[in-house]
Amino acid sequence: MDAQVDGIANELNTTEEAGKIYSNFIQDIIDEDNETNRYGKRVHTRFPPEPNGYLHIGHAKSICLNFGIAEQNGGLCNLRFDDTNPSKEDTEYVESIKADVKWLGFDWDDRLYYASDYFDKLYEYAIQLIKMGKAYVCDLSADEIRQYRGTLTEPGKESPYRNRSVEENLDLFMRMKNGEFEEGTRVLRAKIDMASPNLNMRDPVIYRIIKAPHHRSGDKWCIYPMYDFAHPISDSLEGITHSICTLEFEDHRPLYNWFIETLDMECKTRQIEFARLNLNYTVMSKRKLLKLVQEGHVRGWDDPRMPTISGLRRRGYTPSSIRNFCARIGVAKSNSTVDISLLEHCIREELNEKAQRVMAVLRPLKLVIDNYPEGEIEEFEVQNNPEDPNSGTRKVPFSRVLYIEKDDFCENPPKKYFRLAPGQEVRLKGAYIVKCVDVVKDDKTGEIIEVHCTYDPESRGGNAPDGRKVKGTIHWVSADHAVDAEVRLYDHLFTVPNPGADENVDFIEQLNPNSLEVLKSCKLEPGLANAKPGDMFQFLRLGYFCVDSGDSKQGSLVFNRTVTLKDTWAKIANKD
Repeated sequence: MDAQVDGIANELNTTEEAGKIYSNFIQDIIDEDNETNRYGKRVHTRFPPEPNGYLHIGHAKSICLNFGIAEQNGGLCNLRFDDTNPSKEDTEYVESIKADVKWLGFDWDDRLYYASDYFDKLYEYAIQLIKMGKAYVCDLSADEIRQYRGTLTEPGKESPYRNRSVEENLDLFMRMKNGEFEEGTRVLRAKIDMASPNLNMRDPVIYRIIKAPHHRSGDKWCIYPMYDFAHPISDSLEGITHSICTLEFEDHRPLYNWFIETLDMECKTRQIEFARLNLNYTVMSKRKLLKLVQEGHVRGWDDPRMPTISGLRRRGYTPSSIRNFCARIGVAKSNSTVDISLLEHCIREELNEKAQRVMAVLRPLKLVIDNYPEGEIEEFEVQNNPEDPNSGTRKVPFSRVLYIEKDDFCENPPKKYFRLAPGQEVRLKGAYIVKCVDVVKDDKTGEIIEVHCTYDPESRGGNAPDGRKVKGTIHWVSADHAVDAEVRLYDHLFTVPNPGADENVDFIEQLNPNSLEVLKSCKLEPGLANAKPGDMFQFLRLGYFCVDSGDSKQGSLVFNRTVTLKDTWAKIANKD
């Protein structure tokens, strides 16, 4: 873990510009191809998501890489949906993916494609393989195919249907297409090498029967190509020069090349693999994310605790912060896990410069200033953002009755407690110095429900005229002017850094029961009454928050905590 932290800290310190793709091994390959004129110095990439779920932060890395590499080299990048499995796909996912890519700041212009665009051509290529004696219809069940496949140390065994005649294979494949056979009874397999040391080359399945309507082609087809077959052909048909995939497809590259070479595709696309993004305290598996959604462990794909792009957006992350994060983690050849604190650092760093500072009391405790004139209201001019000289100022009302945080008062304070306590002074941010003189408790519970203070009228603005030093400063909100709001505090979704790593433990059991805390009747300064969904603020001393895009509305505000003020990553990165 320490080595990983140090490595990313170095990356953090050397990155200069968010969103830019710097020199890496993929760029080195492209440079080499340009030098040899392999593709006429043309660079054309693609981002090929499956529409079977929402995109997550790992996809964001791939999006930034594919679109970024193309842009950096004056090339193009396509958006192509790998919609070859209708039983798991939905137009909802298609639309969400398009929205996420656009939101991240990328555009495919007129290059929106679907694997289903090529179903007719893919079928023709399958026929071509059969006629070449390079594909056959197999009647083995899925379990039998696995058994015949062999192991890493033992060769596979040929299917008893491997030597069917071309005519029989053409007839059976046509009948598969016409819906004569049930799912699981027959598949079309490529005829390659059952003794190959690469299991992917042992007569892989390239077509299977799925009797489910497709979101684009309806009931036209009941046979669908496998990804390993559709992928290289789709790439070549679109003129893709560099097919950038995650590392798990490295062992599939020989098969990718086999299809392109055997079918003599015009564009000989080059597949390149890079390490996918793994982030601690979360999961990246679509299957696991779908389970979280379907079983109600989260409130949907855009739940702010989810690592989905829509979840991060709802939580308050910006496109530039995610692009910055993707640039900083770099592009590697081996898998590793990135500390989630780096992602948090990226949004914190941005919001520190941009977010307006406001006062909000999340756990209100009433504070009464006994010697302040009843009915009097003052206004204090406060700076919107000390990091931005051009951010201006605003006026905040002040009155006799205020709200402060419960945590900012302690009846029996420990040593070095500099907030409010009996007989102790504290500075109210930008206003006056007050001194606690009494408390009011609930008769039944003994809970403190009011704190009574006196104020020093000469300390307006927060400085004592006699020069006495007051160490503590707390924020506040005028009770008569406060805006009520619901505030949702989010924490890590899981309690362990690598959920699901132990195969004997269900990853659901590792969910953090405290990943969401909902606070009702929080008190906010009145200027927030008109805050709109997506607006972002720093709640002084508490963290960065945004107006929730799903549930918030005028008169019933809901805020999500994007990230706390504490920056653990900055401490890590600044270590010697």
